[in-house]
This record gives sequence, C-alpha cells and structure tokens, in this order.
Amino acid sequence: MADESAAQMVDLNLVAEIVRSYVAQNSVDVDQVAGLIATVHRSLSGLVQSAPVSALAPPVPAVPIRRSVQRDYVICLECGYRGQMLRRHLNVAHGLEPVDYRARWKLPADHAITSPAYSERRSTMAKGIGFGRRPRQMVVSTPTPEVVAPPPKRRGRKPRLAAAE
Repeated sequence: MADESAAQMVDLNLVAEIVRSYVAQNSVDVDQVAGLIATVHRSLSGLVQSAPVSALAPPVPAVPIRRSVQRDYVICLECGYRGQMLRRHLNVAHGLEPVDYRARWKLPADHAITSPAYSERRSTMAKGIGFGRRPRQMVVSTPTPEVVAPPPKRRGRKPRLAAAE
C-alpha cells in the first residue's frame, strides 16, 4: 500500500521527459521502452519514499545561534552570509521571509535581522530629522515691522567708471 501512495506521488510528466531524453540520445528497441519506463518510474518512486527521512533531520546552522548577532553585522544561519541586514538576502537567496526564517530556526520573534549598530545609526538619523514627534503647533503672532539693514560694503577694487569722451 505504501508503494501505491509513492507511485501516485511521482510526476508522470517527469518520467516521460526522462525517457524521451534517454531515447533521443540512445538507441532503444521498441520492446525495451516499456521496461525503461518502469525502471525510471521505480527509481523516482524510491526517491520520493526516501525524501521524508531526510526531512526529519533538524537543520544545522552555519554558525552557532548565539554568535549570529554581532554589534556590526548579523550572520545568516542558512549559509553563513554576513551583512548589516538579512531581510533581502533571506528573500533572494533562500526564498524566506523573516517570520519563516525565525520559525525554521526556532528563534524568538525579537531576534535581530539587522545589526544593532545599523539600527542605532538609522534611529539617530530619524530622530535628527524629526520622525516620531508630533508636529508643532503654529503660533499666530502679529507681524512686526522689519528693520532693513544697509547692504554690506564691497571689498576689493572699485569698479572703473566709463571715461567721458
């Protein structure tokens, strides 16, 4: 019964593609084609049956989890990539979102995806330009007349006046 469920999991289009490629490159008698199809199907069924056994093994991180977050960088547990931010790397290289990454490695929800130093720099910059504060109330006051100061004196040569003819 287990063989029947594994046989149903094998993609028949994949079996046909493999047999077609093999027959295109090698000479095969007509009476051997059925045996070739059965052999390829059996081989793929064996791969499907052995796949869940390897899925039960827990993943091994590239570095210890405690060492994955440093002051100036964070390290990807999947491959050992070292960078200031992991969000884009995880998505492009591994097809994972940060939530999936944390779930895969059983990390807490607050585990850093960006380095602490980078986060502090960005926070300081944002506070410097006023993010996170409420807008100030406009104070309406009566305008005061402005005193116009004379223009500053010019330094350097005096401009030549056109000579009278």
